[in-house]
Amino acid sequence: MKAPILILGGTTEARQLASRLVADGFVCLLSLAGRTKEPVAQPVPTRVGGFGGADGLAAYLRNEGFGLLIDATHPYAARISDNAARAATLSGVPLIALRRPAWQHQGGDIWQAVRSVTEAVEALGTAPRRVFVALGRNELGPLEAAPQHRYLIRSVDPVEPPLGVPHADYITARGPFAEADERRLLEEHAIGVIISKNSGGSAAYGKIAAARALGVPVVMIGRPALPQAESGESVEAVATLVRHHVSFQNRGE
Repeated sequence: MKAPILILGGTTEARQLASRLVADGFVCLLSLAGRTKEPVAQPVPTRVGGFGGADGLAAYLRNEGFGLLIDATHPYAARISDNAARAATLSGVPLIALRRPAWQHQGGDIWQAVRSVTEAVEALGTAPRRVFVALGRNELGPLEAAPQHRYLIRSVDPVEPPLGVPHADYITARGPFAEADERRLLEEHAIGVIISKNSGGSAAYGKIAAARALGVPVVMIGRPALPQAESGESVEAVATLVRHHVSFQNRGE
């Protein structure tokens, strides 16, 4: 009998990978951090909440008899990825990561690279601007240091309490977002600049393509460094790695 697989998720790819692995005959448990109040329905059993750091995750992997750990978290979830790598070492449970490729600069893009949300806010300058902010609701605090701007903030969950700035409009929505809709949004709100993370994938790329078409600059927050791990860039690539890994395990038994 195949040992169960623990997938650290919260992304579209994690959900798709879980569905794919179940179709291939694997038993999976999908773990969500619990930051989204109403996560979308998942195709496999789920657990919600943390493990208590790397030590807690390692103990959970051993105690529950998992044969494989998959890190399919968001590219900016560096702490979780670090804990996953340490837990794999501590527990002896192999780790495979799904590492979504970053967006690449194209002709017509006007990007300013920064390393953090704080640097992104500083990059806006002192003159008032209309800013579209595409970040998680828990990452918005640095905006309060620049109250002169007018912000349009989109998040999956409501921003509660609202930011301490005089001019902020809020949109609660979940992607994917089409380029045509994003272009309409930017035009209707006369957006002059976008703050975005380089999340990769197609679900959030519409605003980047729309910004290119309209000549709107993007302050692009770079990705954090992630630990080394055997990895694939797509659901199919990771599913193939899982099959190879299990086949190798079975030959060794």
